[in-house]
Formats: sequence, structure tokens, C-alpha cells
Amino acid sequence: MLLGIDVGGTSVKYATCDEKGHLFDKGSFKTPDTLEDMYQAIETIYKERDVDGIALSMPGAVASDEGVIYGASAIDYIHGPNIKKDLEERLQTRVELENDANCAALAEVWLGAAKDNQDCCFVVCGTGIGGAVIKDKKIHKGKHLHGGEFGYMINNFDADSLEFNFWSLDSTVAIVKGVEKELGETYDGRYIFDHANENEVFKKYVNRFYYALAVGIYNIQYSYDPEVIIIGGGISVREDMIDEINKRLDIIIDKVELARIKPVVKKCAFANDANIIGAIYHYLTISK
Repeated sequence: MLLGIDVGGTSVKYATCDEKGHLFDKGSFKTPDTLEDMYQAIETIYKERDVDGIALSMPGAVASDEGVIYGASAIDYIHGPNIKKDLEERLQTRVELENDANCAALAEVWLGAAKDNQDCCFVVCGTGIGGAVIKDKKIHKGKHLHGGEFGYMINNFDADSLEFNFWSLDSTVAIVKGVEKELGETYDGRYIFDHANENEVFKKYVNRFYYALAVGIYNIQYSYDPEVIIIGGGISVREDMIDEINKRLDIIIDKVELARIKPVVKKCAFANDANIIGAIYHYLTISK
């Protein structure tokens, strides 16, 4: 049995997990204010459970082999220290860590929507756009640990003004901001999606979002050519999401005469448990 821990900007989720991905005794606590408080909380949970190691899902550019997290995230203090080494020395147990989006992708590869695939991409749609690239059921991190950072892809530009639009700027947050700017009122993103057919302004921004999502998916297909592209994040709870994406992909492919390969798009199988399950899979695969 292993202890899986998913560290987020506002809360830390944890569970005991077996080698088949089953989670037991789940819990959570508010993300601590300091690294020492984080270590203490993990130590307390670890000592309460009969486990053989710890698998961590963390934000940022995680160098798993080193045990160090580069880049930036909502939790400043995790960047720089050797978290793997610190916890292994403190708890006298094996500790492995991986980026949270990579963990979510690994969960899908192990037991979820991509369990029958070797090569896939995972796109996370939330406040921004993130994701992961999977090759032979393993994460492709890239030279600078930015493999799968799809949100930095430029999906629109103006050559005269030299304004460049990144994919992340067309996230669900952009819908809320666009509607607020145009109508002078603030609406919840879910409400906007739910009532898009009743309000022309809502419809315009939802349509723009799905086109941006479809364009990004199309570009991923023709740059990496994965077997399947999995969609996760807050938008994935919508029952009509895949249909809406496919409608726009059909239009794109119809307009682009030379490219006829339509991406296979699936909804993620796991929600809040994905990062823990993927962290466990990461731990198990690199321990072989």
C-alpha cells in the first residue's frame, strides 16, 4: 500500500492506494502556509497509515529524478527545496513526485480513457490550458520540463499590432470576462454554458471557446499524431462537451482540404482522484 498525496493551491488531498489503483481512507486539509508545515502534515498522515512509500502530485515543473520543482505555482515555497530528499530523510521511506497534469494523464493511461493506448495527449481546461504528452505510456517532459504546456501555444495573432493570443487566454475564464465586459454583469461560467442557447452573448463566447478548443486539439493531432486526446479539467463535467468539440472539428476538417485525420477525443474517466491515482502509477512504474 502507498500514500498518495495531491498538493493543490488551496487544499491537499490524500488517500491510501493499492497497486490496482483502489483508493481508501481519503481525506484533505488546507494547503499549509510554509514548507515545514507541509512536511509536518505529511508526516502526521504517513505515521497514521501502514504504507510502504509516498507518491506526490505537485504543481510546477517537477524534475522527478532530482526531487526538485522548478518554475512557478500558487505555492511559492515548494520551488527550490529538494522535497524528495527532505521527506525520504525525515520519514525513512521512498518518496516519488510528479507534476499534477502529468499525474492526471498517467491515471487515464493506467486505468482510464486511454488504458488501451500507448500514445495520447491530455488537455486540462480550467482557469488556463495545460496538459501532458504520453509516449509509450510514459510522460514526455521535454528539454525544459514543458512538454504538454499547450496553453502557451499561439492560436491567433495580429501581424500589424504584433499581438499574440495564447491558447490559455481562450479558457473558461475568458468566457466569464468577455460576458462581463459586454453585458456589464458577472455570471458564473457554468451558468453561461447552461444558458448559452437563451442568450446571444453567452452563445457567442461559448462558441468561441469551443472553436479555440477544437483548433488546439487539431494542432496537437497534426504535431504529435496521438491515438487519442483526453480532455480533463472543469469543462469535462459537461455531458455535451465531446459533441460540441466534434461539431467544430468537423467544420475545421471540412474547410482544410489537405488534412483529413479527425482527432479522437474522449472525456477523462477520473475527476478529483486523477492526480492521486496517476502519482501512484508513476511511483509503481519507476520502481520497476
